[in-house]
Amino acid sequence: MIFYTIGEIASAYGVKGEIKVIPLTSKLDRFYKLNKIWIFNNNSSEGKEFFVENVRFISNKLLLKLKDVNDRNAAEVFKGNLIKVDEKNVIELEENEYFISDLINMKVYTEDGILIGTLINVISTGANDVYVVKQENGEKLLPAIKDVIKKVDVDSKVMIVHLLEGL
Repeated sequence: MIFYTIGEIASAYGVKGEIKVIPLTSKLDRFYKLNKIWIFNNNSSEGKEFFVENVRFISNKLLLKLKDVNDRNAAEVFKGNLIKVDEKNVIELEENEYFISDLINMKVYTEDGILIGTLINVISTGANDVYVVKQENGEKLLPAIKDVIKKVDVDSKVMIVHLLEGL
């Protein structure tokens, strides 16, 4: 089964077993449609399935209440773990939208075919995402805008970019 990361558990919240989640998706309303998730420990390739009882937002914080997680101590053990969904619960993407997991480890080339490096992280800034590309001598930050990102081939794990002056 293929899983897609949609959030990271920041901490327990309150005393009734809720967990505070850092969303790793721009489509926050997707959480209202969830009825089950998988929680993966960062050190494991296997997750545990949980049913979602309640979803709410408080002061820009996403809070999830999971079935059979009924107190703060039970929720605390999940801190730092990832929340994932299976392919049946993945949302449909619009044109030129990608899952972060599909972009990670993608080779990044200029339009001239010169290898810049490997995409290792995506930073959400609000205005636009920023792609972190690892190079031999450090990192290059690329804004995820149409003027820079020219082609993304998820199947081949290749991205073609146009480096604007100053990048």
